[in-house]
Amino acid sequence: MYVETEILFPPRLIPQLRDATGPEFRKLVDHVSSLDEGHPDSLAFTLMMVRLNGCLDCETDSFRAMRGCALCALQTLRRFRTNEKELLRLYKAAQKDVIAQGSPAVSLANPAGPRAHEGGARQSVLPKTGRRSTPQPV
Repeated sequence: MYVETEILFPPRLIPQLRDATGPEFRKLVDHVSSLDEGHPDSLAFTLMMVRLNGCLDCETDSFRAMRGCALCALQTLRRFRTNEKELLRLYKAAQKDVIAQGSPAVSLANPAGPRAHEGGARQSVLPKTGRRSTPQPV
C-alpha cells in the first residue's frame, strides 16, 4: 500500500532510468550506474535528477511523492524523449557544478550556485580548510 519515498532522488534508482530516453542517455546511465555513489559523475547525475524532478519542492504527502521517486523520475525524463541533447546538456551543467564545488555540497535548487544570505554578506567555503569566510570588499 505504501511506497518507499525518499527526500531527494536516490542514486540507487539510476539503473531504472536506462530506457527512459534515447541511446546517448542509455550510455550515460550505464556509465553512472557502474560508479560509486560518491563519484563526481554519479553526484552530477543525482544533482541533475534532483533539479529536474523538483525534489526540493516535493512534499511527502503530495501525489508525486506517493507515487514514488522512480515513477516521478521516469515521468520527468519522458518529457525529454524528443530532446535528449537538452537532457545531456543539463547533466554537463550539473557535472560542472559538482566539479566547481569540489564536494557533494552543491546548490540543489539553483544551477548558478548558492544565493547570498538575506540581509548579510555571502559566505564561501574555502576548499582546503573548509572554514567559512566572508568576502572582503575590494
